Amino acid sequence: MFQNKAKFCLTAIAFALSVPTFAQVSQTEQQAINDYLQRFQRDPQKTMDELPAKTAAVPYALKSVPKFSQQAIQSGQFVEDKDAARTRLLNGAQKGRVRAMAAIRGNDNPANLVDNGASLLSNVLDMDNRGLSSARLNEQPWSDTYWPLYNGSVSYRYGDPDVYSNNPSNWKDYWTYSNNLRPVAGYLTSLKTDLLSPAEKYDLLVNDGSFSLTSAGWKMGEGYFNSNGSVEAWMGLCHGWAPAAYMLPRPKRAITVTSPAGKAIKFYPSDVKALGTLLWAEAAPSTRFIGGRCNTKDPAKDQNGRVTDQACFDTNPGSWHQTVVNQIGVAKRSFVIDATYDYEVWNQPVLAYSYTYFNPQTGRAYNTAKEAMIARANYTSDKFATYRSNTAVNIVGVKMNLSYIVETSPTHSETDGPRNDAINNVSYMYDLELDAKGNIIGGEWYTNRHPDFLWTPAANQRAVSYYNPNELWDTRNPLPAHWTGPAVNASRYSQPLTSVVEQLFKLSAGQ
Repeated sequence: MFQNKAKFCLTAIAFALSVPTFAQVSQTEQQAINDYLQRFQRDPQKTMDELPAKTAAVPYALKSVPKFSQQAIQSGQFVEDKDAARTRLLNGAQKGRVRAMAAIRGNDNPANLVDNGASLLSNVLDMDNRGLSSARLNEQPWSDTYWPLYNGSVSYRYGDPDVYSNNPSNWKDYWTYSNNLRPVAGYLTSLKTDLLSPAEKYDLLVNDGSFSLTSAGWKMGEGYFNSNGSVEAWMGLCHGWAPAAYMLPRPKRAITVTSPAGKAIKFYPSDVKALGTLLWAEAAPSTRFIGGRCNTKDPAKDQNGRVTDQACFDTNPGSWHQTVVNQIGVAKRSFVIDATYDYEVWNQPVLAYSYTYFNPQTGRAYNTAKEAMIARANYTSDKFATYRSNTAVNIVGVKMNLSYIVETSPTHSETDGPRNDAINNVSYMYDLELDAKGNIIGGEWYTNRHPDFLWTPAANQRAVSYYNPNELWDTRNPLPAHWTGPAVNASRYSQPLTSVVEQLFKLSAGQ
């Protein structure tokens, strides 16, 4: 059932009597559902801990997606790391502790996240009548690297072929190459500024001779290295990339702009993405957020493998289903998921979904909830019967196929488009608890590996840096000389100027 159900009120929506005509469920989908439910009935504990079926549409530039180290997983340190990230997302970089209590209370109301929250669609029969069993965004969020801290974040010279000449293996090796072996001056005199990092190019653009943003990029990993002798490979700016990927337009082409000192600086699409990612990581506004907060390293489970601690149950399937359908299918705007409840990397922007219903008792697949639902009283093989809401009348199973954008490697490609993105396709199995009218009132996951917390900035939000100039930069002319001071001040907080970044995006996007 829903967490905090007493505080959760859904608007009842009358359903239409007529149901649209649907195509037959594919044999492949029916077989996948049958296979999973058979394993689930034989050994629910083992099946609940399976990783969801996942496939990837991988472009040439994709690197392996980062995960926590085995040490962090075994020690349970990933719990504290994820909790810190969750708190940061709730607060926003400039918001203090204003919103952290939302996660502590276990906010699980989809109306608090989706754009159409005031008119939340919560009735499965109405969803079917409106043809919302599948949807895909018109504008695809763009892929980017998560700019890992171990190689310098946005200070990493990804386009310099000589970076790996000394076989760097840790943060210190990358730092030494860029600061001692190959300082910036050599690139300036040899006219190879296009090989510099995104942060170095930005510092040149704003005429910052101290290279403040570049220094800030290196400092992001320095503390971890000095404390632990290494920087975990998963640490990076995915919390900035994920919202920037759909809040900022796609950079489509390389651009050249001029600094106050008259230097022409070339920014590739990957450079522009890097600055947008950093801006949204370090100057992020507050976000809409739902999902539980679990500080238990090994949460208790029942004999079926279900997590019994409600704080660790994460986003309820009923909340999840409504969020996906309302945000992607109705509002037509992306949101960010923490891809699984445990130790896989979080923060991926959602692109598309499709789902098939099934009768949880028989395993028979259907395209409409009306055909697939079973009366709660008749669901005799229900492994989660003791957790059901007292107001649940019917149960319906759902197999949802979700597509979300994942990370790629930065390149010196002159252009960028959707074909360069990397997409993961993953399947989630769960059921929905319904009242007599078809309204979703809760549900149960059939796997413990499912989305944890979900979040998005509001549609009209901007990431605004400290010291941001109010005037508009005409990119046909050099950057105004008096912007150097504000840029240096903002860089001390690891923030590029919003007025610079947004104009670079517009220019690269052709707007």
